[in-house]
Amino acid sequence: MPPIKIFLQADYLGNSGVNYLIFIISIILGLTLKGLISRYLSHSLYKVIGRKENNVGIEKFDALLTKPIAFLIMLSVLYFGFSHLSFPQEWNLANKNEFGIRMLLHRGFSLIYIYSVLKVFLRIVDYIGLILRKKAEETSNKMDDQLIPFVMEIIKFIIYVFAAFIILGNVLGINVTALITGLGIGGIALAMASKESLENLLGSFTIFLDRPFTVGDVVKVGAVTGLVEKVGFRSTRIKTFDKSIVTVPNKKMVDAELDNLGMRPVRRVKFYVGLTYSTTTEQIKDIVQEIQKMINDHPKTNDDGRVRFQEFGASSLDVLVLYYVNSPKWEDLIDTKEDINYKIMDIVKKYNSDFAFPSTSVYLQQNN
Repeated sequence: MPPIKIFLQADYLGNSGVNYLIFIISIILGLTLKGLISRYLSHSLYKVIGRKENNVGIEKFDALLTKPIAFLIMLSVLYFGFSHLSFPQEWNLANKNEFGIRMLLHRGFSLIYIYSVLKVFLRIVDYIGLILRKKAEETSNKMDDQLIPFVMEIIKFIIYVFAAFIILGNVLGINVTALITGLGIGGIALAMASKESLENLLGSFTIFLDRPFTVGDVVKVGAVTGLVEKVGFRSTRIKTFDKSIVTVPNKKMVDAELDNLGMRPVRRVKFYVGLTYSTTTEQIKDIVQEIQKMINDHPKTNDDGRVRFQEFGASSLDVLVLYYVNSPKWEDLIDTKEDINYKIMDIVKKYNSDFAFPSTSVYLQQNN
């Protein structure tokens, strides 16, 4: 009898050589073909989901889905290979419904397999989100920029919930119907335990309904000022002007006093210029008049600006400078302030005056 036939018919740990051969061949084929099969399945999914969308492209789709699909294929191949093998009878292992090695392996593999399927669905949602975001960028309405990430998070949350119920029912063997009924009975206790999370969730819906701001607006909430980058399920992400990312709970975004700087048609600037006490009345009048004219003629300001001599300070003659920049953008505000400040310095020097600084005069009197 040929050696190969002897090997195939022999019994090794309760399994024939044929079973081991099927297992080895399936693993080799899986490792060899998983890349090709995953790319084929990825392209097939792309024809269904993103074929008509040229703004994202198949390359991004492949980057998102090829690895998760390849992982799912490899798990399927492993399942097929191991299904032809069994534990030796003499080991007396408990079946998969009783606690033991069989149960741990079966449930562990099922958990990993469900995770791989979940990963594929989440990547598909990510790709759909990319398509919708690209479309939103082409519109002038900011509301869709804010709504799309929020909807994608809701969809992902629903997928996670379904996956959790599948794991509870099929992997852990829990009666899901009884669990849902129990949650209904204990709903009040659950709501009290997750009160803050529910408040943040309701806050997110309030933001979308009332629209106090949208993505791209510059807002001030408490001590935080910056650009709204994303409104999420639980919190709002704000990018401050020093490039840090601050995450603010949606409850606070709704309850706190919120100043939407992005909705201002103009930005106000107010400060005082302190002149030395050696400045004459005529010099002050000339300085005030020329600063006023300069602000009125500036291309970035309107005619509501006011420049007036206001106070006799402790060490300076204080001139009020008040003007409005015709733009809600932060960049326009700081650029205009810089330009006007330079011109004020030139005007003060032009009329032979100077800026005051805190000082104290001490008079000494000698008694004879």
